[in-house]
Amino acid sequence: MVATQIAPPKVSQTQNLINGKWVDAEGGKTFDTFNPATGEVIAKVAEGQKSDVDKAVAAARKAFEGPWSKFSARDRGKCLFKLADLIEQNAEELAGLEVLNNGKPISEVLAADVPLVTSTFRYFAGWADKITGETIPVDKMLGNFFCYTKHEPVGVCGQIIPWNFPMLMVSWKWGPALTCGNTVILKPAEQTPLTALRLGELALEAGFPEGVINIVNGLGEGAGDALVCHKDVDKIAFTGHYETAQVIMRKAADSLKRISFELGGKSPNVVFADADMEQAVNGAMTGIFFNQGEVCCAGSRIFVEQKAHDEFVSKFKAKAEARKLGDPFDPTTEQGAQVSREQFDKVMKYIDIGKNEDKANCVTGGERFGDKGYFVKPTIFTGVNNGMRIAQEEIFGPVVTVLPFENMNDVIKQSNETIYGLAAAVWTQDITKAHRLADSIRAGTVWVNCFNTFDAAAPFGGYKFSGQGRECGKASLEHYSEVKTVWVNLGER
Repeated sequence: MVATQIAPPKVSQTQNLINGKWVDAEGGKTFDTFNPATGEVIAKVAEGQKSDVDKAVAAARKAFEGPWSKFSARDRGKCLFKLADLIEQNAEELAGLEVLNNGKPISEVLAADVPLVTSTFRYFAGWADKITGETIPVDKMLGNFFCYTKHEPVGVCGQIIPWNFPMLMVSWKWGPALTCGNTVILKPAEQTPLTALRLGELALEAGFPEGVINIVNGLGEGAGDALVCHKDVDKIAFTGHYETAQVIMRKAADSLKRISFELGGKSPNVVFADADMEQAVNGAMTGIFFNQGEVCCAGSRIFVEQKAHDEFVSKFKAKAEARKLGDPFDPTTEQGAQVSREQFDKVMKYIDIGKNEDKANCVTGGERFGDKGYFVKPTIFTGVNNGMRIAQEEIFGPVVTVLPFENMNDVIKQSNETIYGLAAAVWTQDITKAHRLADSIRAGTVWVNCFNTFDAAAPFGGYKFSGQGRECGKASLEHYSEVKTVWVNLGER
């Protein structure tokens, strides 16, 4: 889609969705949701607590055992296809809500977020009637048996999503869960609930029965905690920070819930001297400054071969300084606002840490842009060693470190010196180097001469502290289905 000038849309929904009805939080509590570009309040949103989660879980269980279980796989797919069509028909409104509540540029939302959301729902819609079992040729010495497997849904799934890609994270969670026949309770990030709520309205219009999709807004210590601890929730899927995942894992242990996590990263972006330097610089720009750097797989550690270091930094700095920041609704804006005051303060704190670390040099950026909203200039540090905090800790903002390396063994070692393992990239015209690096870096995704390339069919997830399990692709269906083995005694032959 080509970005056009659109006005901020009206907010149509701020309540919780429980059992097919839009309702206020049982306790009557609300919280403010903000426009990051101005710092102003957009609306008050229902703040769900344990009692709201209890009602949503009961509705999800009733739907799972009732009307949803009677839908054929093909009919589940039809609902997902219809939802994708409705999203496409309401693309500008949804894009506007995402910009208003998240602060990202309208050009990015229309070019990336909305198309990825629709393609994700269509991808999983296509899977609905193709999730099949196997016939197993068991040992005839056991007797005359027919053995086969079948896939069944896990049940009621709690899904907790982050604020950096609100719509896309809904599609990544709902898509595989619903196509497998599960019911869901979604807790959107409290910073960005508006597009999830609008998608809930469209889901009802698409024909999902009441109780199949529930949305409970709220804070982590309220709605999120209640969802994780609920004994009638069969699975928790969470995207966010690893420290929150550790808490979820401990609490989920009491009921032995199935869990899957997509967590953070500190992705190495490796540039060899033989790379197309213009292409590598453009890739580095996408790798760190796309979505204001609020990307779990952001290429926040750029390793450049020593003999190309100065050339790369010079070109990278010039492009960063030419990047247009400002009104996210302006189609010419390239970088919007950080999502919240809290995130803005965190990024600025890390910039100060970088400026005060020994020998680190802030070559551009390092300060606020404008006098309202939460804008941070693209920031590049050189003179950094791999052990510094700005090279090891996830900043989740438009801040990048450029580190030199001497040879292949050196860059492999430095790339893997992190608790994370979500993604990596390599820029080179030597296919041998590319494959060796792809084999050697412990990360769930490795891009070669590209960055931030996604498709609903390609699994995405991480090693180490970057998560457990995979989003997207056939691999994601494994987290939302149980495999049942059936033995049938056919009697004497």
